[in-house]
Amino acid sequence: MTHLDPIEIRIAAGAFASVCEEMGAVLIRSAHSANIKERRDCSAAVFDRDGVMVMQAEHIPVHLGSMPASVRAVIGHEHRPGVSWLLNDPYSGGTHLPDITVVTPAFDDAGGLIGFAANRAHHADVGGRIPGSMPADSIELSEEGVVIPPRVLDEEAIEEVTSRMRQPDQRRADLRAQLAANRAGTERLSDLARQRGTGGLASAMAGVVDYAERRTRTCIAGIEDGEYPATDFLEGPENNIELKLTAIVKGSGIEFDFSGSSEQIRGNLNCPLAVTESACYFAIRVLTDPDIPASAGAYRPVRVTAPAGSLLNARPPAAVVAGNVETSSRVADLCLKAFGLALGQGTMNNLTLGNDSFTYYETLGGGQAAGPDDDGPDGVHVAMSNTLNTPIEALEIEFPLRAIEYSIRRGSGGAGRHRGGDGLNREIEALETMEYALLTERRRLAPDGADGGEPGSKGRNLLTRSGESSPAELEPKVSGQLDAGDRLRIETPGGGGHGRA
Repeated sequence: MTHLDPIEIRIAAGAFASVCEEMGAVLIRSAHSANIKERRDCSAAVFDRDGVMVMQAEHIPVHLGSMPASVRAVIGHEHRPGVSWLLNDPYSGGTHLPDITVVTPAFDDAGGLIGFAANRAHHADVGGRIPGSMPADSIELSEEGVVIPPRVLDEEAIEEVTSRMRQPDQRRADLRAQLAANRAGTERLSDLARQRGTGGLASAMAGVVDYAERRTRTCIAGIEDGEYPATDFLEGPENNIELKLTAIVKGSGIEFDFSGSSEQIRGNLNCPLAVTESACYFAIRVLTDPDIPASAGAYRPVRVTAPAGSLLNARPPAAVVAGNVETSSRVADLCLKAFGLALGQGTMNNLTLGNDSFTYYETLGGGQAAGPDDDGPDGVHVAMSNTLNTPIEALEIEFPLRAIEYSIRRGSGGAGRHRGGDGLNREIEALETMEYALLTERRRLAPDGADGGEPGSKGRNLLTRSGESSPAELEPKVSGQLDAGDRLRIETPGGGGHGRA
């Protein structure tokens, strides 16, 4: 391990975090789609020259463990200044197809490779069977959009991939925003190499990674050795799907073993191993100290076991679009449940709307779990999601939609000595004909409380057709058509309570 002066480590960690935050700011301010510029569904990170993640900005938790997989997918290629890489293939370093990753190498003044800047952004559409590229009933990956294996990102690549997507001009603009963000990142890494020297930069990177490992191991060592089991269910299109976990703590290390969980299914709740790892890494940040730098070192003490061909380590060509958003949320719940914590809403409440002229994607907040010392917050993105909402002003200006209601779902948090947070109500009216798709959870099974606390309320999806007064309740995963005047209402789950009231 590399041992630097503690003050120097904190300075270096702050410098690397600043690079990542600047990359995120450039991406958000340069992007054209509401999904990135308003909701901020994107992440940024920097890596050393061996592809080890040195720091990630506090953006999207589901990207924690999967961004390194994207860098590993390109690191073996020849790298030249100004040449970036593009990918979204879940089986070659990606998560699901709307998440497009751009990786750019950084060099010192002598032309030596010093590291990589990478960012990932959820594009509002990447082709596929329905607008928004998040079908509720896909079976194979090809139905979900354009599959991009690792390739050089140049003008030819931009034109080729965006020509197969809806609103290609917006897709091109967002890709160029990703390039601009990485350009800022590589310039800052080059600046640090000038200030510290190439060797000094490498030592600082290694020092921050090793520091994160030491602090994480210290926290894990404070958890009693033993096995911590948990079971939960995903709400499949037809039946509930069982997931099992045994968390094994031994000394300063921890293993999350998902043996016994469901095999991969004929549907899109499957996820690649990198997504499962991301959810486990998020849980470790919750269980240890969130002030520990978000680097590869924080995850070295963690081992994730999921049998190949299972729902949590799927084989191609299985569909995965819901795995990244909904299954990852359930894996995070399992990890927290195993250690006796109450659960938040456990879903991203994915809503996709669109036709030939627009695509709109939204994830909705809900109730966070109560803790042993405080109530859960209301109407927030929970666990694997850390995005904002699309403001009503932006929604109504940019899309043929009208917001009917946006409010706190009072009383939906679970009762307890400390109450779970309340969910949201979001009702939208279509102003023209469009397709819709919903990928949601916790519509059949409520989020559990802890230590005698009550579960949060289940969510509901409701559709009211124009001219009708009574809504119809929809399944957790469903798609269909909205005509002008139809209203879609989503009531998101509350969080579980903690302690007996």
